Amino acid sequence: MTRSIAQPHERVTQFVDVANAPLHLVLVEPEIPPNTGNVARLCAATGCALHLVEPLGFLIADRELKRAGLDYWHALGVVMHPSLEAFLAQTADRRRWFFSTHATRTYADVRFEPGDMLVFGRETKGLPRELVASEAERALRIPMRPQSVRSINLSTAVGIAAYGALAQLGFPGLA
Repeated sequence: MTRSIAQPHERVTQFVDVANAPLHLVLVEPEIPPNTGNVARLCAATGCALHLVEPLGFLIADRELKRAGLDYWHALGVVMHPSLEAFLAQTADRRRWFFSTHATRTYADVRFEPGDMLVFGRETKGLPRELVASEAERALRIPMRPQSVRSINLSTAVGIAAYGALAQLGFPGLA
């Protein structure tokens, strides 16, 4: 169960400071620290911005989160949003792609653009179904074998989608 906790601010930046990131990877109410740490490390490696939508199921100072992110926190921008509603309002002028097992289109069916936001839900519940339904044209899924697993691990899914989008963009800034 997620809990509302005051987060430490030494790792947090403002949206304007990461506005020009090649992609924005958004975790809505993440619950498992190692998943978020792995995504943070991915952001450090790719120059993508990390957005965390509260409430989180942990502190961003948690030992498990630090371990998964290793010593790379200085190499990424982390933007905190107090709620899903606040995130949606603040980013209304951005192209957002909502990842869900309930979407009909795959991430390979769209053309990503610099600055796109890839939005992922909680490990246990995903994104709210009403959001996915209201954003059906922007809802994407990662193909899986039918009836094999409920979903792919969050950090794995973010990595698949992020590198798929970065490939389309020509791997900006990456060697």
